[in-house]
Amino acid sequence: MTIPKELEAKILRYHRSEGWPVGTIARQVGVHHETVRRVLADIGVNPLALAQRRSMVDPYVGFIVGTLEKHPSLCASRLYAMVKERGYPGKPDHFRALVRRYRPRKPAEAFLRLKTLPAEEAQVDWAHFGTITVGKGQRPLVAFVMVLSWSRQVFVQFGLDTRMGAFLRGHQAAFDAFGGVPRVLLYDNLKSAVIERQGDAIRFNEQLLDFASFHGFEPRPVAPYRGNEKGRVERAIRYVRDAFFAARTFEDVDDLNAQARLWCDGEAADRRAPEDRSRTVRAMFEEERPRLRALPADHFPANDRVEASVGKTPYVRFDGNDYSVPHTRVRRVVTVIADAGTVRVVDGLDEIARHPRSWSKGEQIEDQAHLAPLVEAKRHAREGRGMDRLGRACPASRLFLVAVAERGGNLGAHTIGLLKLLDAYGADELEFALGVVLENDAPHLHGVRQVLDRRRHAAGRPPPVPVALPDDPRVRGLVVTPHALEAYDRVGGENDDA
Repeated sequence: MTIPKELEAKILRYHRSEGWPVGTIARQVGVHHETVRRVLADIGVNPLALAQRRSMVDPYVGFIVGTLEKHPSLCASRLYAMVKERGYPGKPDHFRALVRRYRPRKPAEAFLRLKTLPAEEAQVDWAHFGTITVGKGQRPLVAFVMVLSWSRQVFVQFGLDTRMGAFLRGHQAAFDAFGGVPRVLLYDNLKSAVIERQGDAIRFNEQLLDFASFHGFEPRPVAPYRGNEKGRVERAIRYVRDAFFAARTFEDVDDLNAQARLWCDGEAADRRAPEDRSRTVRAMFEEERPRLRALPADHFPANDRVEASVGKTPYVRFDGNDYSVPHTRVRRVVTVIADAGTVRVVDGLDEIARHPRSWSKGEQIEDQAHLAPLVEAKRHAREGRGMDRLGRACPASRLFLVAVAERGGNLGAHTIGLLKLLDAYGADELEFALGVVLENDAPHLHGVRQVLDRRRHAAGRPPPVPVALPDDPRVRGLVVTPHALEAYDRVGGENDDA
């Protein structure tokens, strides 16, 4: 802790002029006694000479100092056990405070300011910004940050995961924004970049190496515990937190990224360049841009590829959601290939499914072309599918069917009836009607139909009419022959005569 110069001068005056002991000085000036010892030690006063009374540790000071000179990193608990064996009667907590006083301090390490050439280097890192709610789940809100080391031009792109595909897509978006590729990219030993490291032996992520070869840059991890080598991207992340993200509102990640791109091209580019305060980052970047390596004509396929098993049901799980596949592919191991917007499922060389990617959690993303053949093959599964469809469209139907079951009702008949009402009246109307009958404790299909008819009459709507016959082989080719009505006219006439 740094103390004011006036207080430091007062401590030195009491020590030199008055000869007060450490404890007296500490009480009079209102600081801790260790602070007084530190101030006196800075002027060359031996801490051992400051003690005004003998301490139980005094006989062991020589042993403690000598041991710490040989083993500077020896922990206080082990040193306490050693002096305890030699007769030290004190407690371990007090001993730890004493050891801190005698332990030799490592000299502070100085770092050189690293200089780079234009277009030579960029630094890359992830930054975490809490969580965000997407659908039914929580996702981490992360930012991919790249900064050009010479001009300090910043690129930031927010996302919802740190998978390898997102890592490479962040690179690609940064290169597109810069209009070129730097020759060297520095990484802070990220798992996305470095799989394993033992000293100077480094095993890179193979997908990153392929990406680097495609764009012609050298991936280079910084040395461990060398903060000066990656300081530019760390300061850029802190700048993003303070100058952009703090107190910012946004609708979703796409809106946040649109705001971030305007900020990078505007306010962040117009700040003073740290390397040359007479110029702006924008001016230095315009000088650096032509020296960047040219972008390839095509984009690298920056996708996530994972193997997944299809179980007994025709779904494959990826990133917390289930995606449907044809039921003929169950009990197989398939490959899921995903980018930011699409999930593809591949079995060998065949693409068997393609879905829009969901960033929610616990969702079932289905293609009816996958499920319809299974339902046709297993007709007894229709009832369960009907309940599932009802539950998704009208959550109140679950409580309604539970109430029907408690009264011994036929679940199959009620499910079919509710599905017909759903097709005829829509989900909102059926949900309202179910709420009414549940509130009145009358879980009957006739009650639901009555509520729907009453609302239809009140609104002046015509009765619902099915637009097509059901897709049933018994009625698909049915031909209805109309009868002549003259016979009915004659019957009516005979009744009048009678």
